[in-house]
Amino acid sequence: MALDGVFLRHIKKEIESRLTDSKVDKIYQPMRDQLVLSMRSREGTDLLLISARANSPRINITNVKPENPKVPPMLCMLLRKRLTGARLRRVIQPELERLLMLEFEGKNELGDTVMLSLAVEIMGQYSNIIFIDENGAIIDAVKRVDASMSSQRLVLPGMKYEQPPKQSKICMLSCEAEDIIKAVESVPGSKPLNKALLSVIQGVSPIICRELEYLTGRGADVFSDDLDEERRTRLSYFLKRDIALVRECSGEPFLITDMKNKPIDFTYEYIQQYGSGRAKKEADSFSELLDLYYAKKDNADAIRSKAEDLTKLLNNAASRLIRKIYAQTDELKSCADREQLRISGDLLQANLYRIEKGACECRVENFYDENMSEVTIKLDPALSAAANAQRYYKSYQKAKTAEQVLKVQIEKAESELDYVSSVLDSISRAETVRELGEIRQELIEQGYIKMKGKKQKPDQPLPPKEYISSTGFRILVGRNNKQNDKLTLKQADKNDLWFHTKDIPGSHTIIITGGKEPDDDTMLMAASLAAYNSKAREAGKVPVDFTKVRYVSKPQGSKPGMVIYVNQQTMFVTPENFEKE
Repeated sequence: MALDGVFLRHIKKEIESRLTDSKVDKIYQPMRDQLVLSMRSREGTDLLLISARANSPRINITNVKPENPKVPPMLCMLLRKRLTGARLRRVIQPELERLLMLEFEGKNELGDTVMLSLAVEIMGQYSNIIFIDENGAIIDAVKRVDASMSSQRLVLPGMKYEQPPKQSKICMLSCEAEDIIKAVESVPGSKPLNKALLSVIQGVSPIICRELEYLTGRGADVFSDDLDEERRTRLSYFLKRDIALVRECSGEPFLITDMKNKPIDFTYEYIQQYGSGRAKKEADSFSELLDLYYAKKDNADAIRSKAEDLTKLLNNAASRLIRKIYAQTDELKSCADREQLRISGDLLQANLYRIEKGACECRVENFYDENMSEVTIKLDPALSAAANAQRYYKSYQKAKTAEQVLKVQIEKAESELDYVSSVLDSISRAETVRELGEIRQELIEQGYIKMKGKKQKPDQPLPPKEYISSTGFRILVGRNNKQNDKLTLKQADKNDLWFHTKDIPGSHTIIITGGKEPDDDTMLMAASLAAYNSKAREAGKVPVDFTKVRYVSKPQGSKPGMVIYVNQQTMFVTPENFEKE
């Protein structure tokens, strides 16, 4: 669901209870439309996440430490200058609007005490975070809005801040259940009850309105013009319950999951419309619930955004290589008839005395054919018979040389295409922005990306993913091609076991045997991890080769991650992930 006004009221209560009077210690801007404030108090330090992302706008106290860019954006540096050291004094929410005003007490350049504000507007694609000075003027915003973007409300530095226009809806903080029912009955036409409720109540999301209809109709559809006495009474009862919950701010965090236990929604009250067992109280706070719902999604979106240029670069490289392979393969096919060129030369050489000067063609017996059939050989009338024979020999030699070169070129292009596919696979499985940084560095070293500006010192390489089997064997999985090479060729012992998907790009997976024989469960776990950390992650049964590390070698001059191996056996497994140690 969208983070509605009632849910935001519960978030506001959490922020007030934990962060009021705490000091802004540090400020981060991990993404263009996201801020993280490190808030320090006597009890410790909390991170306040504020996001204006179109598909996941929110504000909550978070335990997820952000990955920050090496160079902070301009807005981040401005906020650090003006807001660091300021104390959070008040959190204001106008009625049940999707707006929180965070008011900070800080100092200006002259040392005078001033009130600075952050307006957090949670409004889908129009969400924003606006920094406001003591006079109510906009200092800056995560998303500037000029006249070309909106004629109704401009958000630009120096302009007076104005709150978003209020909706003409009933607020549950100051109304009774009967007021809402009368408003629903006055909605023109016949609408589903949930849509009618959504159109008249401020600060509630569709899932809450659907729940009210579900409870009112005992699971049956209800329309705004079809409220008989019984349904009216039931609707009034559940509205009174929700009004009390809103006023007392007494909701509880519930996560809604699908049949596969995947989060699909969240809310502040128990939901029955999806059937039993779909609503779960898996978080201790509303902030923790938002982290649970959005954290993986946000991380995936951030990685996808950071990887966009790499993916485009590699897709273009792959397309270019495929075109090259097709063209060279067609050219190679034309070399298949080169033996006929040599035979034509031999036949001409044997029949020089029979060929008239200036002839365009000649017919001679083919002594390579057991039946001595006649063949017609085309000639260049400007050349002598001997010169025509030499022309055919030269064409034969050229075709022979071309075939040898083309085979090498095609093999080289196919090997490079395999490498590009392996890097694309690594990008698709990257779990952090830092992993993408390592892949980018690999592409720089391989000449796919040109360095711009001053060369920067790369970050310390990440360790391989590590898992422990039920019998205590360590299983290591490479994150990218360079790490695959290091893991297999330098870290692993010659008697450790090496796993890799058969003819499919993927990670090198190692069982650290320590001289012992791994059990069947450990072997299956390693093979399943190798399949999961490959391009075949979504497949059913995947072939995985395994052999001892001593039988894995790297051809001289080959790309990172490219190896050859012998004495392998093959397992067919289902890709599966396991909890990392």
